[in-house]
Amino acid sequence: MTSPSNRGAPVSTEPRINDRIRVPEVRLVGPNGEQVGIVRIEDALRLAQEADLDLVEVAAQARPPVCKLMDYGKFKYETAQKARESRRNQQLTVIKEQKLRPKIDPHDYQTKKGHVARFLSHGNKVKVTIMFRGREQSRPELGYRLLQKLAEDVAELGFVESNPKQDGRNMIMVLAPHKNIKPRVVKHDDDATEADETASEEA
Repeated sequence: MTSPSNRGAPVSTEPRINDRIRVPEVRLVGPNGEQVGIVRIEDALRLAQEADLDLVEVAAQARPPVCKLMDYGKFKYETAQKARESRRNQQLTVIKEQKLRPKIDPHDYQTKKGHVARFLSHGNKVKVTIMFRGREQSRPELGYRLLQKLAEDVAELGFVESNPKQDGRNMIMVLAPHKNIKPRVVKHDDDATEADETASEEA
């Protein structure tokens, strides 16, 4: 039974090494990946000490557990470096939203199109929403034609990932940037601008 002092304590993800491995025997793997076989824990620890390496448990669920001879400090450093490099190379795709009315005037359309083009040029997907009100709901073709026009106007920057579809009182289309456009982390002022755009549209 877990004692009260241990409740809520974080579970360690670190593998057991050296004297922390408390089993009678292990399946030992050499520093170059060679299979040594099943050996007593005392012998495995002795081999690690003689080679000036650590005995690291790499498969705790196996029976017996699999342990490998390695320089654990170097291993942790290289693993951290690979994780850092992976995060650096990971593409972050953000979905922005732009809302339009089916009878938007030309000037407002150009402004909204500029926002969509900017989002796509930053490598972000854009969810374009046409908002119908009152009798406009009986004219879905107006929204469809507007979305088609927008997709054509920004075709150099993105493509239609999700075709226009009705969603209650709205019609939605998703645009995605072309693959040669690299996503980037959007600055806070862009987010603030987008919030202002949405607020003014819904006002």
